[in-house]
Amino acid sequence: MGPIILLILLGLILLLVETLLLPGFAFTGILGLLSLAAACYFGFVNFGNLGGIITIIFCVLISAAFMIWILRSKTWKKATLETKIGSAVDQRPKDKGISVGLKGVTTTRLNPMGRVRFENGEEAEVHSLDGLIEARRDVKVADIEEEKIFVKLFSND
Repeated sequence: MGPIILLILLGLILLLVETLLLPGFAFTGILGLLSLAAACYFGFVNFGNLGGIITIIFCVLISAAFMIWILRSKTWKKATLETKIGSAVDQRPKDKGISVGLKGVTTTRLNPMGRVRFENGEEAEVHSLDGLIEARRDVKVADIEEEKIFVKLFSND
């Protein structure tokens, strides 16, 4: 009787690990199910048909109760991600008042893409025509194609 109980406990623990810690139906889940199946097998071998059927019913009920407890408890809430993404896609450059010739300062490195704060106070993602441009450098809008803004280095010389 002892090995059967140990196999059931091992199976439940492995299923718990599979449910809460490891994504997908992987190795631990398969081992958990095999452990429960082995417990049922030994129930049949050691206690006959009635003992095997009782072991199967016990395994199914305990597993179901265990999973219901896991899914209803606060453990499941702690394991889930509740972050909300509040970002939005940039507006069209024309709607932001960005046009060819507008000057700005890079807020991030353009490698070849990055962000620029323009003279009109707007900030947008841009593409560099001059390759790598470090942050805090003066740039000027060279071209706008649909939603893409292309900038190049601007010098006051």
